[in-house]
Amino acid sequence: MRFVLIGAGQRGMIYARTAHAKGHEIAAVAEKDPVRRNTAAAEFGIPAARSFASGAELLAQPRMGEAAIIATMDRDHFREAVPAMEKGYHLLLEKPISPLPEETLAIERTAERTGRHVSVCHVLRYSPFFREIRNVITSGRIGRVITIQHNENIGNYHIAHSFVRGNWRRSDLSSPLIMQKSCHDMDLLVWLAGSKCSSVASFGDLTYFRAENAPEGSAERCCDCSLRDSCRFSAYRCYLPLAGSWPAAVLTEDQSEEGLREAIRTGPYGRCVYRCDNNVCDHQVTILKFENGITATFNLSGFTNRMTRTMKIMGEDGEIRASEAENVIEITRFSANATEKNGSEVIRPELVPSGHSGGDSGIVDDFLSMLEGKHSESATEIHESVESHMMACAAEQARLTGAVVRLADFRKAAEGKTNT
Repeated sequence: MRFVLIGAGQRGMIYARTAHAKGHEIAAVAEKDPVRRNTAAAEFGIPAARSFASGAELLAQPRMGEAAIIATMDRDHFREAVPAMEKGYHLLLEKPISPLPEETLAIERTAERTGRHVSVCHVLRYSPFFREIRNVITSGRIGRVITIQHNENIGNYHIAHSFVRGNWRRSDLSSPLIMQKSCHDMDLLVWLAGSKCSSVASFGDLTYFRAENAPEGSAERCCDCSLRDSCRFSAYRCYLPLAGSWPAAVLTEDQSEEGLREAIRTGPYGRCVYRCDNNVCDHQVTILKFENGITATFNLSGFTNRMTRTMKIMGEDGEIRASEAENVIEITRFSANATEKNGSEVIRPELVPSGHSGGDSGIVDDFLSMLEGKHSESATEIHESVESHMMACAAEQARLTGAVVRLADFRKAAEGKTNT
């Protein structure tokens, strides 16, 4: 099978490498950064005639494959996904589908009209860890689910890298934090609850990564700062020890010490985290009610030491406590009193050597199997994934307005915009 790659950044290259390793051809690449474009072309043997500086240029050509991997910036997805489907490509589409609900719905409608498959990269559905949690729920071992507590612990260094210095620091350039980082989690909650969301409230802010919190004597850039050796967010401390791996690999293709130091000196990742142009939240709490009566709380925070997800699911007859980082799922049946010992069951799911606990390879496998006719649609087909995007957009509206947002009303308003 032949793929075209639109967006040769970290995520796009992960999916392309996975497909290529399984014997499929990466026939063309579009990437605005010439270094990344040339790196992808060299790695996959793509000739210069099929190497383009933009998705628009690639999509202006006759169709060069059966499927397109679209992994560009959030606000580029709509103007690439629609013409790609019109051209005849099935899509492996990085999340979010679009930051705008009306564009998300328009992409869904285009997929229905053209008959193209669109698999949205909600990779956590393919992780053995989260699949096992869902298996426990559907088995009935804790009875009917009543409420869910879910935490996404972003990690203090991750939020500084991606959402203060990085590409997703501004909602007007990419997406609000709850969309960009946590449409994954909205999707998980829909999947685990087994129901659409009916209403949402949300509260959050940008509290810490602001100029008034900058230490005395700090500078605009780490290279000029007297605190460069002591500050927790010093780019020299954040990146130099991790040369060749994430997040240092994002700074530059040249992962030598000299290359990284130059990127810190001149690039966006060398800026003081208190003096960037970021505007997305650094913490947000969301309360959700589902149509089947399940309630959920979702806590998104950059003020954690580890990057991981933790979850507690409370049912009629028992509870589940789960830690992604520990790869532990503990199931406890309720006792009749405080001294009765019912015991608990501990599950440690299979560990898969792939990003997102096996999700990155899992979604590519599922997408390929679908295109090969082994099943009719993927687990993250766009009609499944749209719900999470409506929830994330509604949560952001609720945060900004202080109102409880009804999902039916929110979606109806978005549909109205697509019809104008």
